[in-house]
Amino acid sequence: MEAEKTRFGSSLPVPCVQELAKDKPNAVPPRYLRPDQDPPFISNSTSLPQLPVIDMHLLFSPDFMDSELQKLHFASKEWGFFQLINHGVSSSLLEKVKSGIQQLFNMEMEEKKKYWQGEGDGEMEGFGQTSVVSEDQKLDWGDMFALITLPTYLRKPHLFPRLPLPLRDNLEAYSTELKDLAMKILDQMAKALRMENSDMRCIFEEGMQTMRMNYYPPCPQPELAIGLNAHSDATGLTILLQLNETEGLQIRKDGMWIPVKPLPNAFTVNIGDILEIVTNGIYRSIEHRATVNSEKERLSIATFLSSKLEGDFGPAPSLVNADSPALFKRIGLLDYLKGHFSRKLDGKSYIDTMRI
Repeated sequence: MEAEKTRFGSSLPVPCVQELAKDKPNAVPPRYLRPDQDPPFISNSTSLPQLPVIDMHLLFSPDFMDSELQKLHFASKEWGFFQLINHGVSSSLLEKVKSGIQQLFNMEMEEKKKYWQGEGDGEMEGFGQTSVVSEDQKLDWGDMFALITLPTYLRKPHLFPRLPLPLRDNLEAYSTELKDLAMKILDQMAKALRMENSDMRCIFEEGMQTMRMNYYPPCPQPELAIGLNAHSDATGLTILLQLNETEGLQIRKDGMWIPVKPLPNAFTVNIGDILEIVTNGIYRSIEHRATVNSEKERLSIATFLSSKLEGDFGPAPSLVNADSPALFKRIGLLDYLKGHFSRKLDGKSYIDTMRI
């Protein structure tokens, strides 16, 4: 299957929000006004629950592995999100990736156009926004740069191979490290679920990895706009690295939006819809969104692991029995992604179409 033939869907071209923000507008342009959103401001009260923190080091330590595995199971079941510390990815690589992505978004517009989403060719990679399916659809106050990173044969020749150095080499190293890390996390989840380990590995080991770099510029009316619409991730597992100190990620828990306070050099990990399907609903993908800030920009990079492109997925056989029948249909990844990208992001509405 060649890269050129793999089309998961298309997204209409949109203006560069970073350029709009450079003119320091006093008001948000109409297409970015989001009266449909829950207001992003919630009290900064310290009484709000904080995301569980999982220590990777303890998961592999004989004295603590059982209690840390229970914590991981609880976080995946009750939250669908956790922060991961002592994850083993070197902080010097993280720093290099952070500065390279900052430089990528700071390129001149002329240079960026070489990497912009192709018009009319069903292209979703490069600079732009995803899931823009109509000309009157409201837009997010943010730009993204999206790439398929693995398997390597799916990389678009005009994107990954042409990224500026040293960013290209650093992303190559980061891609490998994050694939290994994702598999370690999934192995631990399989253990916590008492699943056959091979049930998890056969779906994700040769899985598709994509990256999405996000840039949210300062916004004149942050209470009227949204950086990224509320959604659950369509993929299996997401590993997010925040690139600067500005907060913005919020997750929906018990009907409230809870802001995530990222720990330095920690990853924020979350369950995607594919993993909810594979675990037959035991681990759940959770709605989250990105809010914007009137003063500061925010940058992040999300790395997504999906199942393998040529395969299909459904509830793991070892989790299905007479007492727990399958809750979801089996589907091939290609059909699944095409269905996802033909819609705009809207909460958890897509996974609902997979239910039996």
